[in-house]
Amino acid sequence: MYKYIFALVFIVFSASAVKAQVTGSQPEQFSQPTDSLNYLNPKDYILGGVTISGVKALDKDALLTISKLNKGDRLTLPGEANARVVKDMYSQGLFDDVQLNITKINLDTVYLEIAVVERPRLSKLNITGIRKGEVEDVQKKLNDKTGKIVNQNLLNTTTAIIKRHFNEKGYRNTTVDIRQRPDPGDSSTVVLNVVVDKKSKVKINSVEFEGNKAFSDKKLKKFLKKTREKKFYNIFGSKKFKEDLYLEDKQNLIERMQAEGYRDAQILSDSVTDHDATSVDVKIAVYEGPKYYFGDIRFSGNAKYSSEFLSRILRIKKGDVFSEEELSKRLSGPTPSNDDISSLYLNDGYLTYNADPVQTRIYNDTVDLDIRMYEGPQYTINRVSVKGNDVTNDKVVMREIRTKPGQKFNKELLIRSTRELSQLGSFDEQKTEPRPTNINPADGTVDIIYNVVEKPSDQIELSGGFGGGQLVGTLGLSFNNFSLRNLFNLKAYRPLPKGDGQKLSLRGQSSGRTYQNFSFTFSEPWLGGKKPIFFSLSAYTQGSSTGQYYPKSSPYYNKLRINGIGVTLGKRLNWPDNYFQLNYSLNFDHYTLDNYGGYLFSNGTSYNLKLTQELSRNSLDAPIYPTSGSNIRFTIQVTPPYSLFNNVNYKIAPPEVRYKFVEYHKWKFDAQWYQRITGKLVLMSQVRFGFLGYYNSLVGQSPFERFKVGGDGMQTYQFLQGSEIIGLRGYQNFSIVPVGSNYNANNTPGSAIYNKYTLELRHPVIASQSATIFLLAFAEGGNTWDTFSRFNPFNVRRSVGMGARIFLPIFGLLGLDYGYGFDRIPGAPDANRGQFHFSIAQTLNGGFN
Repeated sequence: MYKYIFALVFIVFSASAVKAQVTGSQPEQFSQPTDSLNYLNPKDYILGGVTISGVKALDKDALLTISKLNKGDRLTLPGEANARVVKDMYSQGLFDDVQLNITKINLDTVYLEIAVVERPRLSKLNITGIRKGEVEDVQKKLNDKTGKIVNQNLLNTTTAIIKRHFNEKGYRNTTVDIRQRPDPGDSSTVVLNVVVDKKSKVKINSVEFEGNKAFSDKKLKKFLKKTREKKFYNIFGSKKFKEDLYLEDKQNLIERMQAEGYRDAQILSDSVTDHDATSVDVKIAVYEGPKYYFGDIRFSGNAKYSSEFLSRILRIKKGDVFSEEELSKRLSGPTPSNDDISSLYLNDGYLTYNADPVQTRIYNDTVDLDIRMYEGPQYTINRVSVKGNDVTNDKVVMREIRTKPGQKFNKELLIRSTRELSQLGSFDEQKTEPRPTNINPADGTVDIIYNVVEKPSDQIELSGGFGGGQLVGTLGLSFNNFSLRNLFNLKAYRPLPKGDGQKLSLRGQSSGRTYQNFSFTFSEPWLGGKKPIFFSLSAYTQGSSTGQYYPKSSPYYNKLRINGIGVTLGKRLNWPDNYFQLNYSLNFDHYTLDNYGGYLFSNGTSYNLKLTQELSRNSLDAPIYPTSGSNIRFTIQVTPPYSLFNNVNYKIAPPEVRYKFVEYHKWKFDAQWYQRITGKLVLMSQVRFGFLGYYNSLVGQSPFERFKVGGDGMQTYQFLQGSEIIGLRGYQNFSIVPVGSNYNANNTPGSAIYNKYTLELRHPVIASQSATIFLLAFAEGGNTWDTFSRFNPFNVRRSVGMGARIFLPIFGLLGLDYGYGFDRIPGAPDANRGQFHFSIAQTLNGGFN
């Protein structure tokens, strides 16, 4: 009885081995009579050939390779090898059905056929349930899957990519439903309808810790910079739960615990559970372990510097809290002042310097270290080149680079050169990369390549505004990489000649015949091309008149014309350090007033010849969004003391005589400091002061060059050439008047003294070559005085607010602020409180607007 059962089972097994089908429900079939096959007595055959049938899009030769069947192979039929062929073919995921058929048997030679039914291919992917912009973002990540085989792998991959995309944006519960339908235009393809339901964004309801004793929950939560609870006081950092950011935070948590001496700290377990449909609870169990301290620290392998000297640079003593992070900073940087050991070596040519701290002994709570030094040879710079400057000429780039052939390699000069290139404004500072190459230990030489990426630097200002009771249009063009020497070379126009780092600015503003203002500025940072001698030439003309509406004898008639020209020469200094610059400017302004108010006199002609000396130091690390450094400027401006030698009796002189030759001395101090608080959050602190003095008390203060404080600080539409505009947000333009004075909108000559303080928190939203956007919150205060006897630097008009800045290469810096002024202005009840301020084309490089 048992032998019959065994025979039956063997027959069934052998039949399955000869032919397999996807459904497994059809009986086996052969194209030729199979009476020569005996399932109880398998026979050896020689394979005479293999054919493929049912193929539409696939390569037959590739399928034969996958089958591993070759003409001349010896086969046992029926046998397990046949089942293996079908299994291998089906495992490719390309077929809905696979059959292995015998087409002919000739003596001991067998001919086989592999019959397949291909799976359909994708003709179209329809995504619904989300916005059009989101569909485009998802399709970019999916790439183009048209023509791909529609199998379970494709469906799983599509679902995973969509879910991961929305998970990164905080939609943790996103669902994806994919359904197939035949393509009516092609029976071999299908259309996939993908329905996406993002659900609601998932935020973090709570973060809890277990096992922590030395660290409070509050402190551990601070280590999770991107995994924040949805609390009102968590201003910065996302409150959405994102898996990738959570993984980063867990690693950061351990590193921060280890940085405070708990070198054995680890996460034992963690869980993320649903609190409700829109939030999750995070629980993390930690192991702190004991707190460790530095023990004995010795150096080995050092020849250039003694161990005692290196210990002083390291600044870690026995008994200090053990921190591998702090040790790494002191050995390899970066430190805020670049006083780590790596800077010591790299600034002296030791390009291949390396330090390996080895923990030689751990006992109780103490760790002994052996810092094994590899100094290597001193390297000298062989060649310096620049790559990527498609517009800017090589000489313009190379003259800013401070690493020169023949010098010892110097990391500090490498960093400084990168900063100087970013200050040109022609390159994307985030993509400027100096790279040592061709390092040759045999002769101790190295080449340096500065990789740069050009960015648009020219700017256009096209705007319209309403001011002074009329509509004013403005057109401004700034070419920030101009080439004067190619002015008559038509082949160099793109649309103007570029590449020499010069700047040309043209600006026009007009409201028709009532008001016109035209200006021109040209500057060359390297006069002569060999030394950093700054040269600038500027000219302007401005006119305001209502004469076309009233006769000259009318009290309503008024007219103003101002013409000016100026030249500036400047030089970079090497003392006190090489961030200093000294500029001298000589300017001449000519004023003609005809029944025009606002300048202490209304009729006459004035001449203003002024010499300005400006000493500045700019060490900001970036021109658009600085995160460190300072910008300090001290300015003295003087005119000749005409009243001391022109024999005019100023006791009785009328205003048109008194102010014909303007005389004054003017002192200004402006300073900004930038400090990174945490991450990309930056604090900007600013102090400003100005004083306008006179030589002769009989002449008094100058009618020009006064300070007008309040508002957005823009010097666009205004009849105020000869006045300095100082912004103070939260107050109307020019509304800050000396204490005891009343504001008069029609007669604001300005003040002789002012000061201003600003604190501003900044955080970037976008920082790229095409745009830079950052948000800010500010608190500032300022005031004006007529005399020093009333000057009180602590009596200021105060305001707070917030705003945003957008830098677009073609338009420059655009700003929008909302400020709230706390202090009333006498005579102007609406001058403070809430005020919106818009600014355009304000200065970069930490400008003082």
